[in-house]
Amino acid sequence: MIPFNKPCYIGNEDKYVLESINSGKLTGDGNFSKKCQKWFEEKLNCKKALLTPSCTAALEMAAILIDIKPGDEVIMPSYTFVSTASAFVLRGAKIVFVDIRPDTMNIDETKIEVAITEKTKAIVPVHYAGVGCEMDIIMEIAKKYNLFVIEDAAQGMMSSYKGKSLGTIGHLGAYSFHETKNYTSGGEGGLLIINDERFVERAEIIREKGTNRSQFFRGMVDKYTWVDIGSSYLMNDISAAYLWGQLEKADKINNNRLESWEKYYEVLKILKDDGLLELPVIPQECIHNAHMFYIKVKDLETRTKLINYLKEKGISAAFHYIPLHSSPAGKKFGRFHRKDVYTTKESERLLRFPIYYKLSLKDIYYIADSVKEFYDKNF
Repeated sequence: MIPFNKPCYIGNEDKYVLESINSGKLTGDGNFSKKCQKWFEEKLNCKKALLTPSCTAALEMAAILIDIKPGDEVIMPSYTFVSTASAFVLRGAKIVFVDIRPDTMNIDETKIEVAITEKTKAIVPVHYAGVGCEMDIIMEIAKKYNLFVIEDAAQGMMSSYKGKSLGTIGHLGAYSFHETKNYTSGGEGGLLIINDERFVERAEIIREKGTNRSQFFRGMVDKYTWVDIGSSYLMNDISAAYLWGQLEKADKINNNRLESWEKYYEVLKILKDDGLLELPVIPQECIHNAHMFYIKVKDLETRTKLINYLKEKGISAAFHYIPLHSSPAGKKFGRFHRKDVYTTKESERLLRFPIYYKLSLKDIYYIADSVKEFYDKNF
């Protein structure tokens, strides 16, 4: 069986994890945490980068930082993971879902402004598959209406929009290091990216259970105490050590995934040219990170048949999100603004193929040949 995903493993992780264990400092903000955060701050040129236990935790911190209160509205796409919405629902927000673009599966930037009300507090663009949303337009809208922009860049590390790293364009951004992502901290993990100076000090406090502990360790206060709301939002240092092993080889991992993505595109293009399926669209202003490779088939029935056919061939392929607005919690905590033209329809057509570090060319050819066989037999 060709698995859908294999957690990235580069070879240095063991050494650094053992080093962390032997250091006697296993909790958050140990040596490897500091090294990782410095790497991101230099790589992203952001005001501050803080490791978290998950991307979900980073988004929850963002919701606290922009002071989401009951009754506030947050605009986002429905085609996303539940954490994008739940982080703001936890603070009492009402989620306003808007339609997506059929080309990139990202939020349709032309649908945002008409969804804004006097209750709107923030816009949360989701960079699907590591392909950037139209951030210039989104930031212009946010500036016009004095709104915050939180980038859900869970899938976006090493991707950029007009030369800017995803996660560094809005006021705040979030990465994921879950085992399904391009880079992992050993299973779970995340990063809060702070691009607005006014959030730096409070973010450290929120992350340390609402205390000014970070200031104490820097010698800025003579003792630390409880000063704000917060929770335990620190990544442990063993996870940071695992992540550090991959950050050292970040370009190598990225290049390998891009090679696999490009090979998929090359060998499946004949089916695209024959009008049998659609392949991913990468806008000219975007550089992507090969987080996923997907195709779009005719309809839900075709996708179901293809998934089953590939399973018989020993290939694990998967669809993705069920749109949040159609879920029980989505109906309770949110609403879809105007018409769902593309969100549901496009989500039912999308099928993701295996892609991970060191996926072999042999397997890519086998998967592509199996897809071609399916179309030869059925169309």
